[in-house]
Amino acid sequence: MKKFLALFAVIVFLSSCSEYQKALKSEDVAVKFVSATKMYEAKKYSKAIRLFEQIAPAYKGKPSAEKMFYMYSQSLYKTEQYYLAGYQFESFVASYPKSEKIEEASFLGAKSFSFLSPVYSLDQTDTYKAVDKLQDYIDTYPEGQNMVEANLLTKKLREKLEKKAYENAVIYNTISNYKAAMVALDNFIINFPGTPYKEKALFYKLDSAYSLAINSVPSKMEERLENAKVAYSSLIKFKADTEYKLKADEMLARIENDLKQFSK
Repeated sequence: MKKFLALFAVIVFLSSCSEYQKALKSEDVAVKFVSATKMYEAKKYSKAIRLFEQIAPAYKGKPSAEKMFYMYSQSLYKTEQYYLAGYQFESFVASYPKSEKIEEASFLGAKSFSFLSPVYSLDQTDTYKAVDKLQDYIDTYPEGQNMVEANLLTKKLREKLEKKAYENAVIYNTISNYKAAMVALDNFIINFPGTPYKEKALFYKLDSAYSLAINSVPSKMEERLENAKVAYSSLIKFKADTEYKLKADEMLARIENDLKQFSK
């Protein structure tokens, strides 16, 4: 019995392969569609994609085009070809606005772009695009079945953008471009008011203001020392027991001492 079943399985497999090869070579798009559907349903997505690619141009406008392009998009997604999947899902949503699959396609298209988001230290163009697409889904389907995951993905991507913005601001302090650091850190704090990096950002703003002041020419030093005092106050007001308290107090002592020369 086992030998019979094994033999039957081999026959079915060979038959399937033969049918697939014939479909690839066939000029009949209907034959290709039937074979592609079988490959898709059997989860042989790479084979299905080869056939979908062949018939996609000819299927636009056909009654079964909606089903074909949905399976094509899903096949790309299942094989982790996220750039192409995102594009195909976007195209599906635009082409079939009344489809019962439109919500799923909208979400999977956005999710595809989220997979393209690189580590925070690299260019974040794809991250911004993923956030925009996910937000579109959230706004369009506030009661959508994928809402929880969409919100979690958006939160994760926004945190990445936040970290990138913080690192970009701090780098100016690192390279001693203190004027640019103060502006960048101010903008970061404004753009991300609830950020967990706020304490660090306020300290680096103080450090930048302090470094700029003590290295200034006499004509600009007093004003910059006063600005550094304001930066110190902002840090202490935000968190009186900041982990940077010792360093900040040392800076303040130097600032106060240097200001004495201007009060005479």
